Amino acid sequence: MKNAISLTQNNLAEIATHITSPTYSRNDLEIGIVHVGVGGFHRAHQAFYTNKLQETKNANEWAICGVGLREGDRKIYDVLKKQDGLYSLIIKHPDGNIETSIIGSIKDILLSVDDPKAVVQRMANPQTKIVSLTITEGGYNFDASTGEFNFNNTDIQHELQNPDDPKTVFGYLTAALKKRWDSALPAFTIMSCDNIEHNGDVTQKMVMSFAKKQNPDLAQWIENNVSFPNSMVDRITPVTTQADIEYLEKEYGLKDEWPVTCEPFIQWVIEDDFSNGRPELEKVGVQFVPNVKPYEKMKLRLLNAGHSVLGILGALHGHQTINACMEDATFVKYLRTFMDIEATPTLDQLEGIDLDTYKDSLEARFANPNIKDSVSRICSESSAKLPKFLIATLSDNLENHNSIEFATLVIASWCYYSDKQLNKDGQPIEVIDAMAKELHEAAKQTSTDPLAFIKQKSIFGNLADNERFANQYKEKIAKIYNDTDIRKHMKEMI
Repeated sequence: MKNAISLTQNNLAEIATHITSPTYSRNDLEIGIVHVGVGGFHRAHQAFYTNKLQETKNANEWAICGVGLREGDRKIYDVLKKQDGLYSLIIKHPDGNIETSIIGSIKDILLSVDDPKAVVQRMANPQTKIVSLTITEGGYNFDASTGEFNFNNTDIQHELQNPDDPKTVFGYLTAALKKRWDSALPAFTIMSCDNIEHNGDVTQKMVMSFAKKQNPDLAQWIENNVSFPNSMVDRITPVTTQADIEYLEKEYGLKDEWPVTCEPFIQWVIEDDFSNGRPELEKVGVQFVPNVKPYEKMKLRLLNAGHSVLGILGALHGHQTINACMEDATFVKYLRTFMDIEATPTLDQLEGIDLDTYKDSLEARFANPNIKDSVSRICSESSAKLPKFLIATLSDNLENHNSIEFATLVIASWCYYSDKQLNKDGQPIEVIDAMAKELHEAAKQTSTDPLAFIKQKSIFGNLADNERFANQYKEKIAKIYNDTDIRKHMKEMI
């Protein structure tokens, strides 16, 4: 559209005449949160909640400074810099209703590869009370088979020798905390918002492992002063498409170079453990609890594992989106059976949660025809995701002598997916994974060694040595490699 108005602070008053926009003064906001990893999910979730709190007019000290740590973050940095941190959030309801609003809680954005010192200074600033993270499962730099910090990472080796030249999130956190310690300032809270079970505990373990090696005295101060609350986050946020950008231009005459789309459902459960104060997010629906672990396990093993079940099996069948999987009765029944007989028995006691109602809600959310979450997005970085929720579920069921066959079919399908990279009709599958090469190399040995794929200890640990699992896996592998009609194999099981 020729006359589309650019999304900037200067144009906000005009935009606000036809799109819900911040009613608070963004000029009065102070940055209290530094957030590392400003992707779609952060903008649909934590920044959305923060914006909602700022609308109460009592949260000026909790604006966000977004940080990108990699060169790959340059595009989002450029867009948000140009748009003064503003972006559109498009909430798509199952009935076709669409809510659009402008989110204003991100006040500044930094790119560490351009100015590492500015990132350290912002974290070390006395106003910064929380550093939060959405850096994906792979960003925590641990070996999935041992759970220990990976000191072989070349960037980590560099940071250990050069504490003033950080490269990873661990280098930045310790550099900033060192400045605060030297200046006798209170520590900030480090809050993970990633889909990792016990994400706060994992973050604490990784930060402490790194800090003890880099500076034992600083590590002791961190141990005594920094809180690492566990949290559970939930909102399905598909990749932004060109159609979303064009929708805003056509419907509102608005030029937003990177809006975010999401479902209406949202949830955030946080352990109430903060070093230096926190925003009163309970005013806008966030739950603060003494122990978040049962809630996060529920979400990881039902929603996240369920997504991967649909994604990997759907990719082999040829479904392009998650809602397309949910239009297929075989996939719906397979998913629910997996949730009922393999995921649910591994969960802890959940106060105030009706699990059948929760599982019903997941089915409805996955089926939302207006979200169209791509199967390729759900399958991306499976090597980092699956150990946290699907393989963990399978391992618990092996230990307790429960059903493992539904998860095992998914693992065997992942092997075929990594090996052939084709669906049942011979169409190519896009594999997006930091370990894509290693996965392919291991999977293509399946013809000579049926267990080759699951012998990758960094992903599967010692699962290949478990006779019950190995036998089930070999049976599923033989079926898939003999006949790629994955739906047929699913039907046989349900």
